[in-house]
Amino acid sequence: MTNAGVDRACGSASSQEEVLQQLERILSSPEFRLPERAERFLEFIVNETLAGRREYLKAFTIAQAVFGRDANFDAQQDPCVRIEAGRLRRELEHYYLTAGSTDRIIITVPRGGYVPVFDVRQDIEHADISSFGRAPRPVPGRDDAEQVNVIRNTASRDGPGRHLSRLRYWLLAGGVGIVLVSMAAMLQHASLFDTETKVARGVTSRPTIVVEHFESASDGGHASDISRGITDDIIEKLVPFNDIVVVAPLPRNREGQASPQAIYALQGSVRLEGSTLRSTARLVRRADGVVIWANNYDADMKVQGILKTQASLADHIATAVARPFGVMFKADTASIAGSPDAFSCILSYYSYRSEMTVKAHEVAKSCLQRAVEKTPDDSNVAAFLSLVHLDEFRFPYQLNTKPTAATLNLAKELAERAVQLDQKNARALQALMLANFFSNDMVAALRAGEAAYASNPNDTEVAGEYGLRLSMSGKWSRGCELISEAINRNAGPRGYYEVGMALCAFMRGDTQAAELWSRMSDLNYNPMHRLVLLSILGTLGKTSEAKEQLDWIQLRSPALVPNVRREVAKRLARTEDQERFLAGLKAAGLPVSDDKASLN
Repeated sequence: MTNAGVDRACGSASSQEEVLQQLERILSSPEFRLPERAERFLEFIVNETLAGRREYLKAFTIAQAVFGRDANFDAQQDPCVRIEAGRLRRELEHYYLTAGSTDRIIITVPRGGYVPVFDVRQDIEHADISSFGRAPRPVPGRDDAEQVNVIRNTASRDGPGRHLSRLRYWLLAGGVGIVLVSMAAMLQHASLFDTETKVARGVTSRPTIVVEHFESASDGGHASDISRGITDDIIEKLVPFNDIVVVAPLPRNREGQASPQAIYALQGSVRLEGSTLRSTARLVRRADGVVIWANNYDADMKVQGILKTQASLADHIATAVARPFGVMFKADTASIAGSPDAFSCILSYYSYRSEMTVKAHEVAKSCLQRAVEKTPDDSNVAAFLSLVHLDEFRFPYQLNTKPTAATLNLAKELAERAVQLDQKNARALQALMLANFFSNDMVAALRAGEAAYASNPNDTEVAGEYGLRLSMSGKWSRGCELISEAINRNAGPRGYYEVGMALCAFMRGDTQAAELWSRMSDLNYNPMHRLVLLSILGTLGKTSEAKEQLDWIQLRSPALVPNVRREVAKRLARTEDQERFLAGLKAAGLPVSDDKASLN
């Protein structure tokens, strides 16, 4: 095989053979989890690019070859290709963060088109990876003779055993398989159907939002292109939020049909005024047209350029709508929370985390336990139940619970189950991060946190919690950046992440800023918040103000005082950080045991 199909326009991979082997490795990896249609999408664009036909990789041709659309396909009205391309980009990013972190060939699909780029990591030697491959699918547009030639070509490389496996696949794909192959196909189909049914059971109770095409409020095709781009970007940013289901609007020729199960519609418009791009957005309840939320956003395209400006606006809109504790979880809470489904339990969880009361905790826990029994294959429900049990371990002085090892183990088992059900669920990965963190497994905790953040960086709760765990493990610089990012995006619960910023300032020696952040936090949310302020005041030498906080802790949470060293050690991984914090408490007048053996 020659290098004719691999020129600078499609990267710098050393050969087509290497690119095809890398494609096989990606598609065979358990870390690359997309529907078969999306896999066909990737195979098609890679093969067409290597064949020198990248100029034909347009939405129209891809829709026909991969998605089975007819000649009436309108890319403006049917965004299936753009949506699938967005999912594909995210999946490739995840793959190269995990299983493909040491792969030599990097395959990406840059925004703004569908032509893949192939790059080479020069510090990694070439390795024959064909053994990771699997039987190829029929390439759209090839006749039977061409398919047979492909089989012959692969046979010479893969050997007779692999040739027979690929041949059986092609016979099945061509419809001329024998009875046993047909039976295998039927069994495989039944298995896939069962899996899809299980997945469907986990999402039917979640609120569905249809993202309507943003209108162009300015004349000219430029504004129209931007409006379509923002619409696509918003859909791409919303999809990773597992608490909701996102659907695209139906094409015009099916306007009379309502999008299935859509409770809300996200609508908006785009206006150009010189280099300023103004976008308005609103969330509408479809049943009665009530506007649940609305906002507008301005951006100067000279600063970032068109594509980055579009993506930035889409980030803001998607985060405002779908973030935890955001508008999607405040609208119609009373009516939805009364219904006996998984989403009502998720609403109960968010309500509990906002109130942080014993009663609210019991309501959420009881609801989620019933939901797990009813829908055991719902990753989200398992993740939220894990978090509820974990709170019994980390917030015992607020919830009047006993922090036992059994409780922590149960939380970890539920988190592991949630990740097993959906490895890309950011909430499940967040639960696993916290369970590992409080089990004192920092490496596993930060690995899960990194995966959660990569899965959905617009999830403010994930960003904030990951930032807290990074900080408390000693990675203060990166952790504090994420906590600040979460606060800037209005992360909830209100006043929760401010205490993290207080710790960030305290550990860098800016005690005045630390006090300010601490007083901005919700001091009644959890006694540990007052403990942070007490240490800061002790360090500042503000003894009278420190006494007020100490009196409150001794009156409202007396059990915390004899266990303070243990609680601090649960949260701050480094000994030097622990001692700095405890020194402030001692200066404030809190008796702290010097017996470190009591931690074991």
